Amino acid sequence: MRVWAIANQKGGVGKTTTTLALGRTLAARGLRVLLVDLDPHASLTRAFGVAAEPSPAGVADLFASPPASLVELMRPSAVEGIDYVCAQTSLATLERRSISQPGLGLALSQALSRHAGHDYILLDCPPMLGLLVVNALAAADRLVVPTQCEPLALHGLEGMRRTGTMIERSRRRPLPTAILPTLFDRRTRAGRATLAQLQTQYRDQAWNQAIPIDTLISNAEVLAAQSFGDSRLPGRALPAYDRALDWLLASERTLERAA
Repeated sequence: MRVWAIANQKGGVGKTTTTLALGRTLAARGLRVLLVDLDPHASLTRAFGVAAEPSPAGVADLFASPPASLVELMRPSAVEGIDYVCAQTSLATLERRSISQPGLGLALSQALSRHAGHDYILLDCPPMLGLLVVNALAAADRLVVPTQCEPLALHGLEGMRRTGTMIERSRRRPLPTAILPTLFDRRTRAGRATLAQLQTQYRDQAWNQAIPIDTLISNAEVLAAQSFGDSRLPGRALPAYDRALDWLLASERTLERAA
């Protein structure tokens, strides 16, 4: 079982879309995938059609005493091979609870250590540093950072890399980082310049292509609910995510051989 944290400390870079798209492409290859929504805004959860009220069972229950198991919390999706765990707005209170409840920073790691049945678990993280991101990075085998191809996004990327390095030192095992350029508009000079800077500055950590802007998947519900009738991936973004997955899996094998 492999755990990938999909995270960036900047919002609007395509984290939820990336989580869903990578989940779909992994499932299309016959792998069992679990998507975990760690964001109190619950965009991934809403994409699967789960209403905010009444509050569903979900990630917050992993932090209860005693904690629930992922098996109890996960739901099957309309996409074959993909299950998911909901987020709840109550996740926003965890920071306050952590003051009086030591050990919450490892709750997700503990839940994952007791889980089996999926080949990949993708963690859709909130866009701010806090207890939930710390949990995700402590549990992850890999950090995937979707980065919008525009100049301001580079600041969020640097912040995320520093956080990853800090967690890596704390947990005393590697946390490889993969940078995935997203929302690329080749028509704009800023987009082309930012992509070139990403690929030059971060070299092997950054994918040498980019996920283009694609209105087909601008609504995440399409990725969560629609089944495609043949092997062709519609639009421009999903085939790009399929190529990005090839890169991620190849680099993962390289890391495993080097370990």
